[in-house]
Formats: sequence, structure tokens, C-alpha cells
Amino acid sequence: MDILEEHKCFGGRLVVARHDAASTNCPMTFSVFVPEGAGPFPVMTWLSGLTCTHDNFTTKAGAYAAAAKHGLMIVAPDTSPRGADVANDEAYDLGQGAGFYVNATERPWAANFQMYDYVTRDLQDVVFENFPGDRNRHGISGHSMGGHGALTIALRNPDMFRSVSAFAPIVSPTRCPWGQKALTAYLGEDQSAWKAHDATLLIEAGAAKGHFDDILVDQGLADNFLEAELKPELLEEACSRVGQNLTLRRQEGYDHSYYFISSFIADHLAFHAERLRRNA
Repeated sequence: MDILEEHKCFGGRLVVARHDAASTNCPMTFSVFVPEGAGPFPVMTWLSGLTCTHDNFTTKAGAYAAAAKHGLMIVAPDTSPRGADVANDEAYDLGQGAGFYVNATERPWAANFQMYDYVTRDLQDVVFENFPGDRNRHGISGHSMGGHGALTIALRNPDMFRSVSAFAPIVSPTRCPWGQKALTAYLGEDQSAWKAHDATLLIEAGAAKGHFDDILVDQGLADNFLEAELKPELLEEACSRVGQNLTLRRQEGYDHSYYFISSFIADHLAFHAERLRRNA
């Protein structure tokens, strides 16, 4: 692991690092906020959305004052593999910056686009080997494509992630243009392979049962992508059908931007801190 930047921040430190990841077959960059003190600290991993890198959350979310208050470590990885030798697409919603947190099986993506394995394996190893985080107190959150990633990865790995929240998540990628395009490209035409990456279908299959006492989602009602891509009502319906607690907050006037995220990130950090404290 190479440290690219280090800054004192709210009494703790903000580190930007790069490491070689076996899953993506290329170097990956991430940021870590480490609160003041010795640790081990509870951890929240943040997954960003389309076109983003690690830097969007790091510089725009305004999360670190609240993280310092709660003694919470925050990890923010990149959204995809990158590099001259990594497959890409001219569209913003496919390729570099648009990994969708799945393990691609189709060419040319399969060689590098193994973002599910990256988040659940390589990122875990490098973070917990080099920073004072507590593996047993780990939550996950994200925005848009990253909200999809946070929900699906938590639902599939409840022993790894003990709390989950999301901002404007793509709740059912099997039923929206962004998701259908990405899942077809990365996983192929067989839609049975898509089901493991759809939060609503996972919840209906019982993935959350007995693991998450509540799921927190914030959705702006002035979001340009609300009706066509995000469809929070599908998550609400799925949770209602199986009796899963969901706090879905529809925020009047808020859009899809980091202004929205920064307005409510402190609530999400408090949500995770309270739940992870139970596992202390």
C-alpha cells in the first residue's frame, strides 16, 4: 500500500492510498478517515455512484466532523478499475467509473471488473491490515449506483456488514435502464444471473431477515432520476411484503447531488454508529 496523501482532519487523519488489487488486476485508490485515538474503531464503507472516484465523497460529503464525533472510521473506495489497459466505454454509465459492484463474466469486462470481490475481499484486507478498524463493527452505505452496491453487498454478506443505509439508491437494477444496460454488459443476457444484484429481489427472498433491524434510505423528491432509475417504492413494497423495517425518508426539494448527501450524511453516520455500538 502506498500513501498518496495524508491530512489532519477533525483531530484525526484523512489518508488517500493506492494498492494493487488481485480482484481487479490493477491498482485501486481509496480514502480512509481515522478518528483521533487508538482504536479499534467501528467502520463505515461508502460506495459512490456513476462517474465518481474515491474523491467525490472524500471532498464533498462533509462527513468527517460527524465521523469524529462518533469515533467512526470511514472507507471510500473507487467505483471501478481504471487504467489504459482496462476496458472502457464512451458512455458515462458503463466501464470506468461505472463498475456497478458486480463480478463481470462477459468480455471485455471480466478481466478487471470484479468490483463485488474487490469490496468484499481486497479492500477489506488492505484496510484492516493497515488501519485500526474493527472487522466486527462494520457498516456500509452509498449513493445511487453505490446505494445499489451497499444494499446488495450488505444483504449478501450480513456477517461482514452489520448496518446498511443508502442515498437515492438504484433499488432494482433489473427494472431500470441504468441497471439493465450494465447487467447485460457485465453479466450477459441471462437475467437469472442478475437477481443476486437486485436489492428488492434479495429482500423478497429473505436476505435481510434476522440481520438488519432497520434499513435507512434517503431519497430527494427533486431528483431527476427518481421515476425512471431509482424507484424507491419498489424497495418499500419489497420490505412491506416480508416485514423488513425500512426507514424511507422522502426529502422535499432535494436532488441527486452531493448537496443532498451532505445535508443528511450526519444522520446516516449516527444511524450506523448506534447500530455498530451494539456489537462492541
